[in-house]
Amino acid sequence: MRVLGIETSCDETAAAVVGRDRHGRPAILANVVLSQIEAHEAFGGVVPEIAARAHLSALDHVIEAAMRDAGMPLSRLDAIAATAGPGLIGGLMVGLMTAKGLAAGLGKPFLAINHLEGHALTARLTDDLAFPYLLLLVSGGHTQIVCVSGVGAYERWATTIDDALGEAFDKTAKLLALGFPGGPAVEKAALDGDPARFALPRPLSGQATLNFSFSGLKTALRMEAERLAPLSARDVADLCAAFQQAVGDVLVDRAGRAMARFGERFAQVAAPALVVAGGVAANVVLRAGLEALAFSRGWRFVAPPLHLCGDNGAVVAWAGLERCERGETSPLSFAPRSRWPLDETAEAVIGAGRRGAKA
Repeated sequence: MRVLGIETSCDETAAAVVGRDRHGRPAILANVVLSQIEAHEAFGGVVPEIAARAHLSALDHVIEAAMRDAGMPLSRLDAIAATAGPGLIGGLMVGLMTAKGLAAGLGKPFLAINHLEGHALTARLTDDLAFPYLLLLVSGGHTQIVCVSGVGAYERWATTIDDALGEAFDKTAKLLALGFPGGPAVEKAALDGDPARFALPRPLSGQATLNFSFSGLKTALRMEAERLAPLSARDVADLCAAFQQAVGDVLVDRAGRAMARFGERFAQVAAPALVVAGGVAANVVLRAGLEALAFSRGWRFVAPPLHLCGDNGAVVAWAGLERCERGETSPLSFAPRSRWPLDETAEAVIGAGRRGAKA
């Protein structure tokens, strides 16, 4: 089976071909990602209209490049998958309509994929991981702990009650004039910093809840920055290091509590696994802290290679392949969704509106 995956939910235009080799193992045959960083850099964040127009201009060429890298024509594909949400509605429309057109023209099955499911199943693509496992999903728009019991079987145990972690990194970088995207900029600056110089808070740490909160941490950092202004290069480095250390401590605390809950519920699982996925999972320091936590408890730790942490078509194609193998397809009438919770049975933590749950 060969599945084309299309990803246009934010500011990466991506297409990939994923299948299985002759032994049945997952195989990425092509994975092309075109970044829009330069187009948004001057604004300090992603501008939805600019992103949608860039997808429209580039997507056909990106798909052509992916098929060329895979060494096969479109006619040899078995299915077409595309991110249908959550994300920026303009970008989603571009990818979804392109996928529908290809599926209809080629007479192939179409699959509308939840962007979060792509991240949730990445460990099965890269490590052939068996269900169930515990997932820490950390990205620009989402911070969740999810119990993954199967394809389509996701139970959200925790979420952020304010900022997503990637959003907090971006806002910190903007505050400190480090540029966009914020996550890599803060991580780079923190390399030369002293994390012990500033006593930043660890929101909700030690509390029974598994939920996250990062707005207070961000505010504490802003107050320190205003107190020291104008900031020297040393101040910026130390603030970044303190922020990153505080985030790492929070993730370890939350993940540790979730692991205890998972162990109680799945006592029969001999080798439980902690999976981290999403754009923020590319942070080496945060990965190291979570890996140390897993090792200390005898758990397996799984994190995607760095090129599969951010938005890409390979994880979308893989989610499509998993669903296609189960005999599932999506109707061509499927509409894009700016909000689309992975666990649709979970209650909204901070409210909901016409477009769905906010978190």
